[in-house]
Amino acid sequence: MSCDSVNGRRRPHPVVVAAVCVVLLLLGALLVRHYVAQPFRVPSASMAPALRPGDVLLADRSTRGTAERGEIVVFDGRGYFAPSAADGNRFWVKRVIAVGGERVECCAPDGAITVDGAPLEEPYLPEGTAPSEIEFSLRVPEGRMFVLGDNRTDSTDSRHLLGAPGGGMIPVDRVVGEADRIVWPLSRRSAL
Repeated sequence: MSCDSVNGRRRPHPVVVAAVCVVLLLLGALLVRHYVAQPFRVPSASMAPALRPGDVLLADRSTRGTAERGEIVVFDGRGYFAPSAADGNRFWVKRVIAVGGERVECCAPDGAITVDGAPLEEPYLPEGTAPSEIEFSLRVPEGRMFVLGDNRTDSTDSRHLLGAPGGGMIPVDRVVGEADRIVWPLSRRSAL
């Protein structure tokens, strides 16, 4: 019996074992990205202070196609926020302010955004930031969401696209996932 066999069987060549391991790892990574979590880099300050430019966040893929008021979501903005993926802005990250069937308005006498007549509490806004400098009053169509950046003075969001295709409201089925946590840089690692 040679030292290349075990129980009468030949051991696989180390290169074959390594190749199989690499393929299994890649397959596992693809499955995780498609079904569990997907990383995204934050390109701008539109969600500051919650998210900063350069932060890498994980989107929870188990929540794709869903949106609830107050959540930070990553969505595919092609045809709504971006004319095409060619401009590099296919995915956007914003906070859901209202969903299908809700009436969202700005602004109440105290300056607050209201949803179905109730003032929206927005503790995530940077100190001294007005909820909106743009007035609007609309009912969000079923299956869509109205989204805003937390940094209202530096955010292209639903308010700016009211006259664009879709009226600035994104189909909920475009949601890639809820932004779950910041994973990079290490000094900013935290749940959202």
